[in-house]
Amino acid sequence: MGTTTDKHNERVANLTFAGVYPHYVTKIEKKGRSIEELHQVITWLTGFDDSTIQELIEEKATFKIFFEKATLHKNAHLIKGVICGYRIEDIDNELTQKARYLDKLVDELAKGRKMEKIFRVT
Repeated sequence: MGTTTDKHNERVANLTFAGVYPHYVTKIEKKGRSIEELHQVITWLTGFDDSTIQELIEEKATFKIFFEKATLHKNAHLIKGVICGYRIEDIDNELTQKARYLDKLVDELAKGRKMEKIFRVT
Protein backbone atom coordinates (compact mmCIF):
# COMPACT_ATOMS: atom_id res chain seq x y z
CA MET A 1 0.00 0.00 0.00
CA GLY A 2 3.02 2.32 0.30
CA THR A 3 4.25 1.96 -3.24
CA THR A 4 3.11 4.79 -5.45
CA THR A 5 3.67 4.68 -9.19
CA ASP A 6 6.06 7.04 -10.93
CA LYS A 7 3.08 8.48 -12.80
CA HIS A 8 1.23 9.13 -9.52
CA ASN A 9 4.33 10.74 -7.98
CA GLU A 10 4.81 12.95 -11.04
CA ARG A 11 1.16 14.02 -10.91
CA VAL A 12 1.51 14.98 -7.22
CA ALA A 13 4.76 16.88 -7.89
CA ASN A 14 3.08 18.89 -10.67
CA LEU A 15 -0.08 19.79 -8.77
CA THR A 16 -0.09 23.46 -7.89
CA PHE A 17 -0.64 24.53 -4.32
CA ALA A 18 -2.93 27.27 -5.72
CA GLY A 19 -5.04 24.57 -7.36
CA VAL A 20 -5.41 22.48 -4.20
CA TYR A 21 -5.69 25.29 -1.62
CA PRO A 22 -9.33 26.23 -2.48
CA HIS A 23 -10.31 22.59 -1.93
CA TYR A 24 -8.67 22.69 1.50
CA VAL A 25 -10.58 25.88 2.32
CA THR A 26 -13.91 24.41 1.17
CA LYS A 27 -13.31 21.21 3.12
CA ILE A 28 -12.49 22.89 6.43
CA GLU A 29 -15.07 25.70 6.18
CA LYS A 30 -17.85 23.16 5.54
CA LYS A 31 -16.94 21.67 8.90
CA GLY A 32 -16.89 25.01 10.73
CA ARG A 33 -13.13 25.49 10.82
CA SER A 34 -11.42 28.75 9.83
CA ILE A 35 -8.83 29.76 7.25
CA GLU A 36 -6.75 30.97 10.20
CA GLU A 37 -6.76 27.41 11.57
CA LEU A 38 -5.89 26.04 8.12
CA HIS A 39 -2.92 28.41 7.98
CA GLN A 40 -1.83 27.33 11.47
CA VAL A 41 -1.76 23.73 10.22
CA ILE A 42 0.15 24.65 7.04
CA THR A 43 2.60 26.75 9.08
CA TRP A 44 3.17 23.95 11.58
CA LEU A 45 4.03 21.49 8.82
CA THR A 46 6.03 23.77 6.50
CA GLY A 47 7.31 26.72 8.52
CA PHE A 48 5.62 29.13 6.07
CA ASP A 49 4.00 32.30 7.41
CA ASP A 50 0.78 33.75 5.96
CA SER A 51 2.60 35.97 3.45
CA THR A 52 4.69 33.06 2.16
CA ILE A 53 1.56 30.94 1.80
CA GLN A 54 -0.02 33.76 -0.22
CA GLU A 55 3.11 34.17 -2.38
CA LEU A 56 3.15 30.44 -3.17
CA ILE A 57 -0.50 30.65 -4.21
CA GLU A 58 0.16 33.68 -6.43
CA GLU A 59 3.26 32.04 -7.95
CA LYS A 60 1.21 28.91 -8.70
CA ALA A 61 4.02 26.92 -7.09
CA THR A 62 3.91 23.19 -7.74
CA PHE A 63 3.99 20.84 -4.75
CA LYS A 64 7.57 20.05 -5.78
CA ILE A 65 8.56 23.72 -5.33
CA PHE A 66 6.25 24.15 -2.31
CA PHE A 67 7.96 21.36 -0.39
CA GLU A 68 11.46 22.27 -1.61
CA LYS A 69 10.96 25.67 0.06
CA ALA A 70 9.38 24.17 3.21
CA THR A 71 11.16 23.32 6.43
CA LEU A 72 9.19 20.31 7.59
CA HIS A 73 8.36 20.21 11.29
CA LYS A 74 10.55 17.80 13.25
CA ASN A 75 7.42 15.84 14.30
CA ALA A 76 6.02 15.47 10.77
CA HIS A 77 7.10 11.82 10.79
CA LEU A 78 4.48 11.25 13.51
CA ILE A 79 1.71 11.85 10.96
CA LYS A 80 0.36 8.40 10.28
CA GLY A 81 -2.74 6.79 8.86
CA VAL A 82 -4.40 6.28 5.51
CA ILE A 83 -5.15 9.11 3.10
CA CYS A 84 -6.19 8.80 -0.54
CA GLY A 85 -5.84 5.03 -0.24
CA TYR A 86 -2.21 5.11 0.89
CA ARG A 87 -0.74 4.43 4.33
CA ILE A 88 1.29 7.62 4.82
CA GLU A 89 4.14 6.11 6.79
CA ASP A 90 4.72 3.52 4.03
CA ILE A 91 4.81 5.91 1.05
CA ASP A 92 8.21 5.45 -0.56
CA ASN A 93 8.35 8.74 -2.51
CA GLU A 94 9.42 11.60 -0.22
CA LEU A 95 7.52 14.35 -2.05
CA THR A 96 4.30 12.34 -2.30
CA GLN A 97 4.61 11.51 1.39
CA LYS A 98 4.97 15.21 2.29
CA ALA A 99 1.92 16.09 0.18
CA ARG A 100 -0.06 13.36 1.96
CA TYR A 101 1.12 14.73 5.33
CA LEU A 102 -0.55 18.00 4.39
CA ASP A 103 -3.69 16.24 3.14
CA LYS A 104 -3.91 14.27 6.40
CA LEU A 105 -3.55 17.39 8.57
CA VAL A 106 -6.26 19.19 6.60
CA ASP A 107 -8.45 16.11 6.95
CA GLU A 108 -7.90 16.01 10.72
CA LEU A 109 -8.73 19.72 10.96
CA ALA A 110 -11.94 19.19 9.00
CA LYS A 111 -12.87 16.28 11.25
CA GLY A 112 -12.72 18.56 14.30
CA ARG A 113 -9.53 17.22 15.80
CA LYS A 114 -8.00 19.45 18.48
CA MET A 115 -4.94 21.48 17.41
CA GLU A 116 -2.73 19.83 20.07
CA LYS A 117 -3.48 16.45 18.48
CA ILE A 118 -2.95 17.76 14.93
CA PHE A 119 0.36 19.28 16.01
CA ARG A 120 1.47 15.97 17.57
CA VAL A 121 2.10 17.59 20.97
CA THR A 122 3.45 14.86 23.22
